[in-house]
Amino acid sequence: MRIKSSAMFAAVVALACAMPAAAQTLDRIKETAFIKLGYLDDARPFSFAGSAGKPDGYTIELCQRVVEELKKDLALPQLNSQFAPVAMDWRMFALDSARIDLLCSPSSVTLAKRKEASFSIPVFGGGIRAVMMTDSAAKLRAAIEADAKSQPKTPVWRGSPASRLLKGMTFAVVTGTSSEKWLEGRRQKLGVDAKVEPVADYHTGMRLLQERKVDAFFGDRTLILAAIDPAARKSYAILDRQFTHEPYALGLAHGDDDFRGAVDRALSHIYASPDFPKLYTKWFGEYDDKTDTFFQWIAIPD
Repeated sequence: MRIKSSAMFAAVVALACAMPAAAQTLDRIKETAFIKLGYLDDARPFSFAGSAGKPDGYTIELCQRVVEELKKDLALPQLNSQFAPVAMDWRMFALDSARIDLLCSPSSVTLAKRKEASFSIPVFGGGIRAVMMTDSAAKLRAAIEADAKSQPKTPVWRGSPASRLLKGMTFAVVTGTSSEKWLEGRRQKLGVDAKVEPVADYHTGMRLLQERKVDAFFGDRTLILAAIDPAARKSYAILDRQFTHEPYALGLAHGDDDFRGAVDRALSHIYASPDFPKLYTKWFGEYDDKTDTFFQWIAIPD
């Protein structure tokens, strides 16, 4: 019996040592009075490298407010924080390896991504749209957008006329995003003989569109607008049809419900504060009733 107990104790110790460091995030934050924040430096207006290289953007400010809420929640008035840029294809590994505690550039929450990381309550409601040059052929625009009002149950690009028109077209999308997976899935499902061109970021996609190397670029409307040169805004047409509705959230490591609960509590308090609409308006424009309802629904009451 003693041998079995010793073996069981050794197994428990080994399991504890093998647990990811993120599982004790709150304990580590309390002990060190320090929290590590990661961000993408080219995801305007959510996060980007601002003046003097300092991070700026909607989710940067949101994370700064989360830190202030954590100071009160954890009774840590001297809690320090540090932002560190992370690469798009490295961001989930940075969370899993505890190199960062919180990813302050939002990710669209999908079941596939939940296998890689955990997520806070939503911080933004996004979705995929298409952008083209304003002088693109009207028939091409109609084929991509479709008429959602007159054909609410008809998939985009369904039907031979649209398929023939789209044959040989090239569509750009940022690699590693939900837009890439969605676009390839639609292309295969509907049998559209069009090429999908993965690009590194939104600026590259918009440049290829301007150079006429691609016929349309698919991505989130907010990020598309941020990547457009204001002087050339009239040259682009963002189509009205929104193909998906996606919650965007802050990333955390798996297996740390306590830390996720603390972040969700902080975000809920921020959404209920009277100055949150000012923060939202600063980066996205009007904070209307629809937006207010969205944040009221996702905030978790005490």
